[in-house]
Amino acid sequence: MYNKFEIDRLVSFIQDRNGAMNKDQLGLEVQSEFNLVKDRSVFAGENFAIRFCRSKSKSFSNTVLALSKLQKYDRKPFIVCLVTPDTNYLLLANSTYLKKISHSSQELRVDNIKGSFNGSDIMREFEGVQNEPSNFEYLFTTHENFTFQENLQRLVTATNNIHPHGHKFVPNIEQLRCIRESVDRAIQFMNSNEYHILNEDLSTRVNKVSNEIAIAAFINNVNLRGRIIEYLITEEGNLQAALIDALHDKKPLPPIFTSDELGDYTRLFEHYLTETDIKTKVLFLSSNPKGYNIDKLLKFLSQENSVYLIYIIAIDAQKSISTQLCSMYNDQLRNNTRIIRHWAGRNSRGVTQYDGVALERIVTHFNNTISIPGSNEYIETLISL
Repeated sequence: MYNKFEIDRLVSFIQDRNGAMNKDQLGLEVQSEFNLVKDRSVFAGENFAIRFCRSKSKSFSNTVLALSKLQKYDRKPFIVCLVTPDTNYLLLANSTYLKKISHSSQELRVDNIKGSFNGSDIMREFEGVQNEPSNFEYLFTTHENFTFQENLQRLVTATNNIHPHGHKFVPNIEQLRCIRESVDRAIQFMNSNEYHILNEDLSTRVNKVSNEIAIAAFINNVNLRGRIIEYLITEEGNLQAALIDALHDKKPLPPIFTSDELGDYTRLFEHYLTETDIKTKVLFLSSNPKGYNIDKLLKFLSQENSVYLIYIIAIDAQKSISTQLCSMYNDQLRNNTRIIRHWAGRNSRGVTQYDGVALERIVTHFNNTISIPGSNEYIETLISL
């Protein structure tokens, strides 16, 4: 969870001391002001962890931290403060923003976390967004979408030049035709009786577990929170019952596994095959939820009658729940869907990410408009990646 007030205060506190003290003195002042605990080279508190480094200039290649140590703090903003003679520079250094592991990393594997990262391994830019304090909230809410294990797999691949898993979907002529027709299919579905049937189906499922959704909304771990709410809505067996019991009685949660599927809820109609991705937006928390894997989306859209939708569940501070079912091509959604190539290698087109504020607007002020030219241009962009 990103505490904007405290991190803005930290940024101001450090920048007010530009050129005034060395890294050790600055570290002690920050520790005292923010009541942090010193864990060897890391100062950690409830809202962030920070590591101080020194250099003569903004560029630095010093060893920053062991990857295994970063894992301990990766679910909160991990900030590196570079102290130079004139200016104190701040970078977000969570695992999403590491390019590779540099030091003693020859034995790095997903089951053997070895090595450290240097200052030069921290990304200075992520998908066109500068790694600087004014963007920390956006960057951290993006990082929250990825588990440490996902980042570890990427770092192992990048560090040891391992050939990436998976494969890029290469559609044939017939599949390309079907993908390109998906815009017209989406418009037809949104104006059909089947849309209302699916929307009512999902609304009924939400209403049955609305109390449990409201409880789950306060879980700090964004990935776990989303999975629990998805399972509450889509499962109707022992797992759902176990989740409900655990949430009400504050018992340990049953094992929740991340699905590798494109969406969370599949429903087949006579003329449509629908895949719906459930996205939770807690209105009192900043978030920019992860969207779809682009290759998986194209593979699904290459099927006859396929329609891909997003079901947004918004929860406010009073635990009131609002929902909206919309097409992936909806103008409000499509214009606020960002392509993340950071995760794309030779074998992938990457993933997408939604703007959290846009999801709120879709729920509160829905405009069921799909621009055909804009949607056609968008799908051609995805195909060409």
